[in-house]
Amino acid sequence: MGYRVAVVGATGAVGREILKTLAERDFPISDIAAVASGRSVGTQISFGEKRVLTSQSLEKFDFHGWDIALFSPGASVSAIHAPRAAVAGCIVIDNTSQFRMDPDVPLVVPEVNPEALAGFRKKGIIANPNCSTIQMVVALKPLHDEFRVKRVTVATYQSVSGAGKEGMDELFNNSRALYVNDPVTPQQFTKNIAFNVIPHIDVFMDDGATKEEWKMVVETKKILDPAIAVMATCVRVPVFIGHAEAVHVEFERPVTAGEARAALRDAPGVTVIDVREDGGYATPAEIAGEDDVFVSRIRKDPTVENGLAFWCVSDNLRKGAALNAVQIAESLIAQKLIGQKEAA
Repeated sequence: MGYRVAVVGATGAVGREILKTLAERDFPISDIAAVASGRSVGTQISFGEKRVLTSQSLEKFDFHGWDIALFSPGASVSAIHAPRAAVAGCIVIDNTSQFRMDPDVPLVVPEVNPEALAGFRKKGIIANPNCSTIQMVVALKPLHDEFRVKRVTVATYQSVSGAGKEGMDELFNNSRALYVNDPVTPQQFTKNIAFNVIPHIDVFMDDGATKEEWKMVVETKKILDPAIAVMATCVRVPVFIGHAEAVHVEFERPVTAGEARAALRDAPGVTVIDVREDGGYATPAEIAGEDDVFVSRIRKDPTVENGLAFWCVSDNLRKGAALNAVQIAESLIAQKLIGQKEAA
Protein backbone atom coordinates (compact mmCIF):
# COMPACT_ATOMS: atom_id res chain seq x y z
CA MET A 1 0.00 0.00 0.00
CA GLY A 2 1.26 3.45 -0.83
CA TYR A 3 -0.29 6.85 -1.53
CA ARG A 4 0.97 9.99 -3.18
CA VAL A 5 0.67 12.70 -0.52
CA ALA A 6 1.19 16.45 -0.87
CA VAL A 7 1.63 18.63 2.21
CA VAL A 8 0.59 22.21 1.38
CA GLY A 9 1.95 24.91 3.66
CA ALA A 10 4.82 22.57 4.41
CA THR A 11 7.22 25.24 5.65
CA GLY A 12 4.87 26.52 8.39
CA ALA A 13 4.67 25.23 11.96
CA VAL A 14 1.67 22.97 11.26
CA GLY A 15 3.01 21.82 7.89
CA ARG A 16 6.29 20.72 9.45
CA GLU A 17 4.34 18.93 12.19
CA ILE A 18 2.25 17.14 9.55
CA LEU A 19 5.41 15.86 7.84
CA LYS A 20 6.80 14.77 11.20
CA THR A 21 3.55 13.00 12.10
CA LEU A 22 3.31 11.19 8.75
CA ALA A 23 6.82 9.84 9.25
CA GLU A 24 6.33 8.89 12.90
CA ARG A 25 3.10 7.01 12.19
CA ASP A 26 4.59 5.26 9.16
CA PHE A 27 1.77 6.45 6.93
CA PRO A 28 1.72 4.39 3.70
CA ILE A 29 3.39 6.76 1.26
CA SER A 30 4.72 6.03 -2.20
CA ASP A 31 5.54 9.66 -2.96
CA ILE A 32 5.61 12.82 -0.83
CA ALA A 33 5.69 16.47 -1.90
CA ALA A 34 6.32 19.55 0.23
CA VAL A 35 4.37 22.44 -1.28
CA ALA A 36 4.51 26.08 -0.19
CA SER A 37 3.88 29.66 -1.26
CA GLY A 38 6.27 31.40 -3.63
CA ARG A 39 8.44 33.03 -0.97
CA SER A 40 9.21 29.61 0.59
CA VAL A 41 9.94 27.71 -2.61
CA GLY A 42 13.26 25.90 -2.37
CA THR A 43 13.20 25.62 1.43
CA GLN A 44 14.50 22.26 2.61
CA ILE A 45 12.41 20.34 5.14
CA SER A 46 13.17 17.10 6.95
CA PHE A 47 10.89 14.12 6.40
CA GLY A 48 11.68 11.28 8.76
CA GLU A 49 15.26 10.62 9.78
CA LYS A 50 16.84 10.22 6.35
CA ARG A 51 14.93 12.30 3.81
CA VAL A 52 15.02 16.00 3.05
CA LEU A 53 12.32 17.52 0.86
CA THR A 54 12.64 20.69 -1.18
CA SER A 55 9.47 22.76 -1.17
CA GLN A 56 7.71 23.28 -4.49
CA SER A 57 5.54 26.20 -5.65
CA LEU A 58 1.86 25.86 -4.80
CA GLU A 59 0.89 28.12 -7.70
CA LYS A 60 2.60 25.77 -10.17
CA PHE A 61 1.88 22.44 -8.47
CA ASP A 62 -0.19 19.96 -10.50
CA PHE A 63 -2.41 17.87 -8.22
CA HIS A 64 -3.38 15.39 -10.94
CA GLY A 65 -2.22 11.92 -9.94
CA TRP A 66 -1.85 12.80 -6.26
CA ASP A 67 -4.11 10.96 -3.79
CA ILE A 68 -4.24 13.14 -0.68
CA ALA A 69 -3.34 16.78 -0.02
CA LEU A 70 -2.98 17.93 3.56
CA PHE A 71 -3.53 21.69 3.48
CA SER A 72 -2.39 24.24 6.08
CA PRO A 73 -1.47 27.39 4.13
CA GLY A 74 -4.03 29.87 5.52
CA ALA A 75 -7.74 30.21 4.73
CA SER A 76 -7.44 32.61 1.79
CA VAL A 77 -4.90 30.35 0.07
CA SER A 78 -6.96 27.22 0.72
CA ALA A 79 -10.00 28.98 -0.78
CA ILE A 80 -8.16 29.17 -4.10
CA HIS A 81 -6.10 26.00 -4.23
CA ALA A 82 -8.06 23.35 -2.26
CA PRO A 83 -10.91 23.27 -4.83
CA ARG A 84 -8.30 23.15 -7.59
CA ALA A 85 -6.74 20.07 -5.98
CA ALA A 86 -10.15 18.44 -5.44
CA VAL A 87 -11.14 18.97 -9.09
CA ALA A 88 -7.88 17.24 -10.06
CA GLY A 89 -9.05 14.14 -8.15
CA CYS A 90 -6.90 14.67 -5.04
CA ILE A 91 -8.71 14.34 -1.69
CA VAL A 92 -8.12 17.51 0.33
CA ILE A 93 -7.86 17.55 4.14
CA ASP A 94 -7.87 21.24 4.99
CA ASN A 95 -6.63 22.56 8.32
CA THR A 96 -7.83 26.14 7.80
CA SER A 97 -11.18 27.68 8.72
CA GLN A 98 -12.19 28.13 5.08
CA PHE A 99 -14.52 25.14 4.62
CA ARG A 100 -15.47 24.10 8.16
CA MET A 101 -19.03 25.34 8.11
CA ASP A 102 -19.73 24.44 4.47
CA PRO A 103 -22.67 21.98 4.68
CA ASP A 104 -21.14 19.92 1.86
CA VAL A 105 -17.78 19.53 3.63
CA PRO A 106 -17.42 17.05 6.52
CA LEU A 107 -15.88 18.48 9.70
CA VAL A 108 -14.19 15.50 11.31
CA VAL A 109 -12.49 14.37 14.49
CA PRO A 110 -11.88 10.62 13.96
CA GLU A 111 -12.50 9.68 17.62
CA VAL A 112 -15.81 11.56 17.56
CA ASN A 113 -17.57 11.43 14.16
CA PRO A 114 -15.67 9.22 11.69
CA GLU A 115 -18.96 8.36 9.97
CA ALA A 116 -19.10 11.91 8.60
CA LEU A 117 -16.17 11.16 6.28
CA ALA A 118 -18.49 9.46 3.81
CA GLY A 119 -19.80 12.87 2.78
CA PHE A 120 -16.47 14.11 1.41
CA ARG A 121 -17.31 13.18 -2.18
CA LYS A 122 -19.62 16.17 -2.62
CA LYS A 123 -16.66 18.53 -2.89
CA GLY A 124 -13.63 16.31 -2.41
CA ILE A 125 -12.69 18.29 0.71
CA ILE A 126 -12.62 17.35 4.41
CA ALA A 127 -12.20 20.06 7.05
CA ASN A 128 -10.02 19.79 10.12
CA PRO A 129 -11.70 21.59 13.06
CA ASN A 130 -10.26 24.41 15.13
CA CYS A 131 -7.60 23.27 17.62
CA SER A 132 -9.56 24.33 20.70
CA THR A 133 -12.70 22.60 19.44
CA ILE A 134 -10.89 19.33 18.71
CA GLN A 135 -9.62 18.71 22.23
CA MET A 136 -12.94 19.66 23.81
CA VAL A 137 -15.09 17.37 21.66
CA VAL A 138 -12.67 14.46 22.13
CA ALA A 139 -13.22 14.81 25.89
CA LEU A 140 -16.96 15.41 25.56
CA LYS A 141 -17.71 12.51 23.20
CA PRO A 142 -17.66 9.62 25.75
CA LEU A 143 -19.58 11.76 28.24
CA HIS A 144 -22.17 12.72 25.64
CA ASP A 145 -22.67 9.09 24.65
CA GLU A 146 -23.49 8.08 28.22
CA PHE A 147 -25.02 11.14 29.86
CA ARG A 148 -26.05 13.47 26.97
CA VAL A 149 -24.45 16.90 27.05
CA LYS A 150 -27.00 19.70 27.33
CA ARG A 151 -24.85 22.82 27.79
CA VAL A 152 -21.12 23.63 27.84
CA THR A 153 -19.35 26.69 29.21
CA VAL A 154 -15.63 26.76 28.41
CA ALA A 155 -12.73 29.12 29.06
CA THR A 156 -9.65 28.42 26.98
CA TYR A 157 -6.00 29.12 27.72
CA GLN A 158 -4.43 29.00 24.26
CA SER A 159 -0.72 28.96 23.52
CA VAL A 160 0.98 31.37 21.14
CA SER A 161 1.80 28.58 18.67
CA GLY A 162 -1.85 28.82 17.67
CA ALA A 163 -0.76 32.03 15.93
CA GLY A 164 2.06 30.23 14.13
CA LYS A 165 5.81 30.66 14.28
CA GLU A 166 5.37 34.43 14.34
CA GLY A 167 3.37 34.17 17.56
CA MET A 168 6.03 32.03 19.19
CA ASP A 169 8.74 34.46 18.10
CA GLU A 170 6.81 37.38 19.56
CA LEU A 171 6.47 35.72 22.96
CA PHE A 172 10.21 34.99 23.01
CA ASN A 173 11.25 38.45 21.82
CA ASN A 174 8.85 40.33 24.08
CA SER A 175 9.93 38.30 27.13
CA ARG A 176 13.57 39.01 26.40
CA ALA A 177 12.83 42.72 25.85
CA LEU A 178 11.11 43.05 29.20
CA TYR A 179 14.03 41.44 31.00
CA VAL A 180 16.49 43.98 29.60
CA ASN A 181 14.05 46.90 29.84
CA ASP A 182 13.73 47.36 26.07
CA PRO A 183 10.48 48.72 24.59
CA VAL A 184 7.84 46.15 23.63
CA THR A 185 5.68 46.63 20.54
CA PRO A 186 2.94 44.04 19.91
CA GLN A 187 2.67 42.86 16.30
CA GLN A 188 0.97 39.47 16.15
CA PHE A 189 -1.18 40.14 19.21
CA THR A 190 -3.25 43.18 20.21
CA LYS A 191 -1.35 43.65 23.47
CA ASN A 192 1.95 42.49 24.88
CA ILE A 193 1.75 38.71 25.37
CA ALA A 194 4.81 38.30 27.61
CA PHE A 195 3.77 37.73 31.26
CA ASN A 196 0.21 38.62 30.26
CA VAL A 197 -3.07 37.05 29.14
CA ILE A 198 -5.19 38.43 26.31
CA PRO A 199 -8.95 37.64 26.13
CA HIS A 200 -8.99 38.13 22.38
CA ILE A 201 -8.32 35.58 19.62
CA ASP A 202 -9.33 36.35 16.02
CA VAL A 203 -11.65 39.23 15.09
CA PHE A 204 -14.60 40.58 17.08
CA MET A 205 -18.12 39.83 15.85
CA ASP A 206 -21.30 41.92 16.15
CA ASP A 207 -22.51 40.16 19.32
CA GLY A 208 -19.24 40.83 21.19
CA ALA A 209 -17.85 37.32 20.78
CA THR A 210 -14.59 36.76 18.95
CA LYS A 211 -14.51 34.54 15.90
CA GLU A 212 -12.47 31.96 17.84
CA GLU A 213 -15.32 31.72 20.35
CA TRP A 214 -17.87 31.49 17.54
CA LYS A 215 -15.87 28.64 15.98
CA MET A 216 -16.06 26.61 19.20
CA VAL A 217 -19.83 27.05 19.30
CA VAL A 218 -20.72 26.18 15.72
CA GLU A 219 -18.06 23.50 15.26
CA THR A 220 -19.09 21.63 18.42
CA LYS A 221 -22.66 21.59 17.15
CA LYS A 222 -21.65 20.33 13.72
CA ILE A 223 -19.30 17.64 15.03
CA LEU A 224 -21.02 16.40 18.16
CA ASP A 225 -24.69 17.45 18.35
CA PRO A 226 -26.57 20.53 17.09
CA ALA A 227 -28.69 20.55 20.25
CA ILE A 228 -25.74 21.34 22.54
CA ALA A 229 -25.57 24.93 23.80
CA VAL A 230 -22.01 26.29 23.99
CA MET A 231 -20.60 29.45 25.58
CA ALA A 232 -16.88 30.07 25.09
CA THR A 233 -14.33 32.64 26.24
CA CYS A 234 -11.02 32.23 24.40
CA VAL A 235 -7.82 33.60 25.90
CA ARG A 236 -4.25 33.76 24.58
CA VAL A 237 -1.65 32.95 27.26
CA PRO A 238 2.18 33.16 27.33
CA VAL A 239 2.76 29.46 26.70
CA PHE A 240 4.64 28.25 23.62
CA ILE A 241 2.84 24.95 22.91
CA GLY A 242 -0.30 23.37 24.32
CA HIS A 243 -3.85 24.61 24.83
CA ALA A 244 -5.74 24.21 28.11
CA GLU A 245 -9.46 24.47 28.79
CA ALA A 246 -11.64 24.75 31.87
CA VAL A 247 -14.88 23.05 30.86
CA HIS A 248 -18.20 23.14 32.73
CA VAL A 249 -20.89 20.78 31.44
CA GLU A 250 -24.58 20.39 32.19
CA PHE A 251 -25.96 16.94 31.30
CA GLU A 252 -29.45 15.65 30.68
CA ARG A 253 -28.80 12.61 32.89
CA PRO A 254 -27.30 12.35 36.38
CA VAL A 255 -23.53 11.77 36.44
CA THR A 256 -20.96 11.40 39.18
CA ALA A 257 -17.30 12.32 38.94
CA GLY A 258 -16.42 8.64 39.23
CA GLU A 259 -18.72 7.67 36.36
CA ALA A 260 -17.29 10.42 34.19
CA ARG A 261 -13.73 9.40 35.05
CA ALA A 262 -14.47 5.79 34.09
CA ALA A 263 -16.04 6.80 30.76
CA LEU A 264 -13.09 9.01 29.91
CA ARG A 265 -10.52 6.34 30.81
CA ASP A 266 -12.06 3.98 28.24
CA ALA A 267 -12.26 6.60 25.49
CA PRO A 268 -9.93 6.61 22.47
CA GLY A 269 -7.53 9.55 22.34
CA VAL A 270 -8.02 10.44 26.02
CA THR A 271 -5.63 10.07 28.94
CA VAL A 272 -6.94 10.74 32.43
CA ILE A 273 -4.50 12.21 34.98
CA ASP A 274 -6.71 13.07 37.92
CA VAL A 275 -5.24 12.66 41.37
CA ARG A 276 -6.47 14.98 44.09
CA GLU A 277 -3.08 16.03 45.35
CA ASP A 278 -0.34 18.50 44.46
CA GLY A 279 0.71 17.92 40.85
CA GLY A 280 -2.01 15.35 40.19
CA TYR A 281 -3.08 16.97 36.92
CA ALA A 282 -1.73 17.65 33.42
CA THR A 283 -0.37 20.98 32.18
CA PRO A 284 0.62 22.19 28.69
CA ALA A 285 4.36 22.04 29.41
CA GLU A 286 4.10 18.34 30.26
CA ILE A 287 2.07 17.20 27.26
CA ALA A 288 3.90 18.95 24.42
CA GLY A 289 4.64 16.33 21.77
CA GLU A 290 1.94 13.93 23.02
CA ASP A 291 -0.97 12.72 20.90
CA ASP A 292 -3.79 12.43 23.44
CA VAL A 293 -6.14 14.89 25.09
CA PHE A 294 -5.33 14.86 28.82
CA VAL A 295 -8.22 15.30 31.26
CA SER A 296 -7.81 16.29 34.91
CA ARG A 297 -9.67 17.97 37.80
CA ILE A 298 -12.88 16.00 37.18
CA ARG A 299 -15.42 17.07 39.77
CA LYS A 300 -19.08 17.73 40.42
CA ASP A 301 -20.46 21.17 39.61
CA PRO A 302 -23.09 21.76 42.31
CA THR A 303 -24.36 25.02 40.77
CA VAL A 304 -26.43 23.25 38.10
CA GLU A 305 -28.40 20.02 37.96
CA ASN A 306 -26.32 17.16 36.55
CA GLY A 307 -23.27 19.43 36.38
CA LEU A 308 -19.63 18.44 35.97
CA ALA A 309 -16.36 20.36 35.60
CA PHE A 310 -13.01 19.25 34.19
CA TRP A 311 -9.69 20.54 32.90
CA CYS A 312 -8.25 19.35 29.59
CA VAL A 313 -4.95 20.01 27.83
CA SER A 314 -3.60 19.01 24.44
CA ASP A 315 -0.71 19.79 22.09
CA ASN A 316 -2.43 22.15 19.65
CA LEU A 317 0.13 21.52 16.89
CA ARG A 318 -0.39 17.76 17.10
CA LYS A 319 -3.93 16.70 18.03
CA GLY A 320 -5.16 20.23 17.44
CA ALA A 321 -3.87 20.25 13.87
CA ALA A 322 -1.35 17.84 12.31
CA LEU A 323 -2.26 14.60 14.04
CA ASN A 324 -5.99 15.03 13.51
CA ALA A 325 -5.40 15.65 9.79
CA VAL A 326 -3.25 12.54 9.47
CA GLN A 327 -5.80 10.51 11.44
CA ILE A 328 -8.46 11.64 8.97
CA ALA A 329 -6.30 10.29 6.14
CA GLU A 330 -5.84 7.04 8.05
CA SER A 331 -9.61 6.81 8.57
CA LEU A 332 -10.21 7.26 4.84
CA ILE A 333 -8.03 4.21 4.25
CA ALA A 334 -9.55 2.20 7.10
CA GLN A 335 -13.08 2.89 5.84
CA LYS A 336 -11.98 2.10 2.26
CA LEU A 337 -13.09 5.53 1.10
CA ILE A 338 -9.92 5.92 -0.92
CA GLY A 339 -8.79 3.32 -3.45
CA GLN A 340 -6.00 0.92 -2.60
CA LYS A 341 -2.66 1.69 -4.18
CA GLU A 342 0.36 -0.43 -4.86
CA ALA A 343 3.44 0.81 -3.09
CA ALA A 344 6.05 2.37 -5.34
